[in-house]
Amino acid sequence: MSILFSRECEYALQAVSYLALKPAGELTSIKDLTKKLRIPYHFLAKILQRLVGKGLLISQKGPSGGFGLAAPAESITLFHVVDAVDGSDFLHRCVMGFPECSGKHPCAVHGTWGDLREKVYQMLVNQNVAQTAQEMRKPEYRD
Repeated sequence: MSILFSRECEYALQAVSYLALKPAGELTSIKDLTKKLRIPYHFLAKILQRLVGKGLLISQKGPSGGFGLAAPAESITLFHVVDAVDGSDFLHRCVMGFPECSGKHPCAVHGTWGDLREKVYQMLVNQNVAQTAQEMRKPEYRD
């Protein structure tokens, strides 16, 4: 599990990146996704339905059904996925967990975390899933 994001969010980023490699309009079954990405079926189903509800994915039931991106991969940023699953609270929370942490009452790493948080945010909003998918080196993304 990453430092910033939940396991659910990590899996969402993986699945959306995988779907970004598919031609527009092509649907991928959850069975294929779970096999390729090695994500538990029921956990992935829950994640994908959340992304459908947030408008990032489309789904179709039936033998030829599956999941696909609801918009061009170039228009979906990593931040869209993170925000849909985990929200954007990490942008406002103290990394040490102090609720009263602020510029007026900073924790020991307040300044450093603020700089890092801004860099993370910029990376998430500036990187789209098309770029992420194209730069992916894991073999399961290249079938």
